[in-house]
Amino acid sequence: MKIQNAHDRFFKNTFGNITIAKDFLNNYLPQSLIDLVDVDTLEPQRDSHIDEEFKESFSDLLFKARIDNKEGYVYMLFEHKSYPSRDIAFQLLKYMVRIWERKIKELGCLPVIIPLVIYHGKDNWNIGLKLENMILEYNKLPEDIKLFIPNYRYLLYDFSNFTDKEIKGEVRNIITIKIMRDIQRRGIGSILEILLEAAILLQQLEDKQTGLGYFEILIRYVFGTRTDFTKHDYDGLIRKIETTYPEGSEIIMTLAEKFRKEGLIQGMEKGIEKGMEKGMEKGMEKGMEKGETRALARTAIKLLTRKFDFVSEDLKRGIGELDVPTLEVIIDNIFEYNSLDDVRKYIR
Repeated sequence: MKIQNAHDRFFKNTFGNITIAKDFLNNYLPQSLIDLVDVDTLEPQRDSHIDEEFKESFSDLLFKARIDNKEGYVYMLFEHKSYPSRDIAFQLLKYMVRIWERKIKELGCLPVIIPLVIYHGKDNWNIGLKLENMILEYNKLPEDIKLFIPNYRYLLYDFSNFTDKEIKGEVRNIITIKIMRDIQRRGIGSILEILLEAAILLQQLEDKQTGLGYFEILIRYVFGTRTDFTKHDYDGLIRKIETTYPEGSEIIMTLAEKFRKEGLIQGMEKGIEKGMEKGMEKGMEKGMEKGETRALARTAIKLLTRKFDFVSEDLKRGIGELDVPTLEVIIDNIFEYNSLDDVRKYIR
């Protein structure tokens, strides 16, 4: 959960900032929506609408805004798994219904909700953007049947495919999208380059304290998600930033002291001193793999229990012994199973 929580914190500390959220929408909403959504009226709403079992994989933010001169909402769903969820349109629909359930009591009607999905996984997004893509042979249905089936589409922002030229906005948006694009896909060298670029770009902000606060959020995110960030990388980063950022030395040393107190780099430094860097990294990787396996197994069991009402203990044990790729297949195909026998075939 540590890595997933790091993704969650970074998303909410960046896009939860009203200035960054407005800048993102101004730069990335389709022009047809920009003409209808009054971004200047954007107001953050507090509650999350995600099911507890999915909080390891998703984060969300809800904003109220004037849409076509009426009260409406922009809903951002951030997926921080390494692969896209095939049931994302169904998940979104559930969360939108929860928002409507509250708002109909206040307004007496259903306000417009514009759903956005933000993704930055290792795998490319290869699923449809409409609810109809999940409905069995929707395209073959007669039009008279389609009239009775709810359908909608969502806006997708796949950070993994953004080029540097496609990344727009003010400084913090540029840095945010670049680090989200590369954090799961590229080597630590690319991540260090972004941190150095951030140190330079943040000098453009008039409010130096804002720049320092964002830089701390950025460093925390990298430390929380990359296990290959060594003390050697850390020392090199300090030396380079000292020469490019006027306040670099003070900023980095202040952050270093905070991280040491919180134990974020202390174990790493001891591992280097004892010559155990490789062993430490392997141990962390194994620990992460075990944690991901347990989390996926729990999710698979919860989804199967919800679908079939009961999952036997022997099947639960079998699912708990599966590897990550097999568990991902089980979860992705959850809507296709007719009985639990369809799941048992994955267990040897």
